[in-house]
Amino acid sequence: MSLVRVVHRTAFTYGSPVTASYNEARMRPVQDDRQQVRSARLTVAPHTWTDTYRDYWGTPVTIFEVLEPHEHLEIVAESTVEVTGSPGAPQDAPDWEALGGGPVLDAYPAFLATTPTTVVPDDVAALALDVASGLGPAEAAEAICGEVRDRLDYVPGVTTVHSPASDAWTSGQGVCQDMAHLAIGALRSVGIPARYVSGYLHPRADAAVGETVVGESHAWLEWWVGRWVAYDPTNRRFAGGDHVVVGRGREYGDVPPLKGVYAGPGASDLEVAVEMTRLA
Repeated sequence: MSLVRVVHRTAFTYGSPVTASYNEARMRPVQDDRQQVRSARLTVAPHTWTDTYRDYWGTPVTIFEVLEPHEHLEIVAESTVEVTGSPGAPQDAPDWEALGGGPVLDAYPAFLATTPTTVVPDDVAALALDVASGLGPAEAAEAICGEVRDRLDYVPGVTTVHSPASDAWTSGQGVCQDMAHLAIGALRSVGIPARYVSGYLHPRADAAVGETVVGESHAWLEWWVGRWVAYDPTNRRFAGGDHVVVGRGREYGDVPPLKGVYAGPGASDLEVAVEMTRLA
C-alpha cells in the first residue's frame, strides 16, 4: 500500500479573449477496492461553478463553464490517494469455454468489441492467437501483452492520443496509450475482455517519503479473467501502488483528462504539469 499526493495543473493561454468556455475534466481519481480517495478537489481560474457526476464507465467527471471574457484558463486537480497493487489473476480463473460463454459475453460486450482506435491488424490477431495456444486465459493475457510490447519501441511524438493502434504497429513505435490500445485489441481478438485505464504513474521507486517529483500521466489496461487484473504493458508489469487510476473505458476517447469547446480564437498555448509526492 502507498499513500500518494497528485497535483495536476493544466493551463491554456489564448491569443485574444475567449468569451465562453464549456468543459469536462476527468482528473479525480476513482474510488474502488484497490484505491481509496482520501481527498480530492478541482479548482478553476477564472473562478466558476463546478458540478460532478459519474459517466457511463464509472469515471468521476467535473463539469464547468466560464462565461466571462478570459485570455488564460487554469485547472488544478489535487488529490491524495491510498493505493494497493493489482491482486493478479484469481486461482479459479475461467477457462476458454467459460470465457466464451453467454454470461461473460452478456456482461462485457463493450470490452470485447473492437473500436476504431483498438482494432488491430490481422497479423496482430494471428500473433495473439499463436501466443495463447496451450495457455489458459489468465496466462495468455500476460503473454500476449508481453509479446505486443516487445514489438514496439517507446518513442514519443510518433503518434497522438487519437492514433489507431495500427499506426503504432506499422511504425514499430509509440507511447503508453499506443501500447495499451494494441494490447487491448489483441486481447479482445482472442476473446479476453479488456479495458483502457488512464491515470498517473509515480516514476521513482527510490523517491523519499515527502519528496515531490515530476509525475506522469499514464495509460495501462485491465483484463477480465474472473476479476479485473491491472497490467502496465509499457513497463511490462502488473500495476502497483505507484499507479493511480483516474478513468476507465473502451479506449482513450472515453477518458480524456480534459475536453470542451470555447468561443474565441482558434489557437492557444497549452501547459501541463503533474507533481507526485509519496506520503507513506
